[in-house]
Amino acid sequence: MARPPARTELHATVAARLRTDGQRVTASRTTLVDVLARARRPLTIPEIQARASGLATSSAYRNLLVLESVGVVHRIVTNGDHARYELAEDLTEHHHHLICSQCGAVEDVPASARLEQSVHKAADEIERHTGFRTQHHRVDLVGLCKRCA
Repeated sequence: MARPPARTELHATVAARLRTDGQRVTASRTTLVDVLARARRPLTIPEIQARASGLATSSAYRNLLVLESVGVVHRIVTNGDHARYELAEDLTEHHHHLICSQCGAVEDVPASARLEQSVHKAADEIERHTGFRTQHHRVDLVGLCKRCA
């Protein structure tokens, strides 16, 4: 996954989104943003806690829900035991996911120009036929990771 903007810029953006929604900037929320900004892939709550000592499970869930509601965090649900979390795409870089249907692992993959052109062409065609106007897209490829294949 691409690196997010500089830490101060990232935290200013997060603070603005929180305040716009009437939420506060807290130490737990700042820690969560920092952990996700350093991650190279979406993380489960246990993985987040391993990287953020002292963060209680209830606090992690509650604060990730707030960060998701203000558009800072994106939650990826798989068939694994835990959802995975990453910074929202507009804070990093457009990318897609490889999701293992057996173990639930999620890996980020860059959005190639060729794939993006195909998706945009398909969205334009769908709009012509249905009137549906696409605002953004996500491509999740579901299959078996290297370990499970």
